[in-house]
Amino acid sequence: MDITSRCHVLTSTLYPWFDTQWQQLNKLLSANKLPHALIINGAKGIGKLHFAGSIARLVLCQNANQAGGEQAQACGQCHSCQLFDTSGHPDLYHLTPEEGAQIKVDQVRDLSNFMHNTAQQGGYRVVILNPAEAMNISAANALLKTLEEPGEKSLLLLIADQLGQVMPTIKSRCQRIDCPKPSADVAVPWLSNALDMPQDQAQQLLNVVHGAPLLGLSFKSGGDQALRGELIMGLKSILQQKVSPLDLASKYAKADALVLISWMYSLLVDVSKLHLASEECEIVNADMRKMLNTLSQRSNIHDIHKLADKVQGHRNALLARQNPNKQLLLEDLFLDWKNLI
Repeated sequence: MDITSRCHVLTSTLYPWFDTQWQQLNKLLSANKLPHALIINGAKGIGKLHFAGSIARLVLCQNANQAGGEQAQACGQCHSCQLFDTSGHPDLYHLTPEEGAQIKVDQVRDLSNFMHNTAQQGGYRVVILNPAEAMNISAANALLKTLEEPGEKSLLLLIADQLGQVMPTIKSRCQRIDCPKPSADVAVPWLSNALDMPQDQAQQLLNVVHGAPLLGLSFKSGGDQALRGELIMGLKSILQQKVSPLDLASKYAKADALVLISWMYSLLVDVSKLHLASEECEIVNADMRKMLNTLSQRSNIHDIHKLADKVQGHRNALLARQNPNKQLLLEDLFLDWKNLI
């Protein structure tokens, strides 16, 4: 396979909340106990791919062992590091879904061939597969054979956003590196600095993206902030009978339904909190508190819980890649939203 079709320059940023995991990796390297497969597990948007890139860069570096200890880093100067940082490394294979949302069996077979070839730079061959839960059954079964006979000096890095959706037989053959979301003490100052915003605004943004700092960055720069605002105003207009649920669903037919219903679920959780606590309780969508207070006062808590359960069911179906009709899904949820008051 042509290198340009399977490899590109990867970011290898080590964010401060990965210090513990980086020390864990370095201990394995210094003790010569690096397994042939690691599964990097954690929420989406915390930088797991960048962490995997840092691991790959370190393992491929020709001079990394000179640093030693638990804080070893790639040298950044050798030919291997230069390839990694510029044109792409010939002994690094980055596998993602080609079409749709699935990694297919032919892609995994190509991966297996790569892992059993001789490394062009004479060291490791490294594969980053992202996300691991995107493999269909045939692809996962094909990967099992590679995990059982990985080839000498090869490292497979599986990145998982939804570890529960990865086949148990795959998980059992990999050593886990769990990556929790960073604490607010670490994430808030980092995001505040990255976006040049006050820390209270950074905290609110982190609340909206459920504590994932890199999602916070993309939320501001990628248009999600505007999309969320438009959706919430649309939901408010439904309650005010200014727009029909069907018209709003049609407007968002081509948007990412998983993102939309995740925001909707977050709103419902906040309304439930306001029902059970008080108008001043802590909620995620604090910028929409006035609307949510009104909804909590005019709705029935059982209807809120029923709709929240339905939203979560649709969310699970999307995560499981069941590929429902997105417009019909949104119509169903928006009609129930209308009937909350």
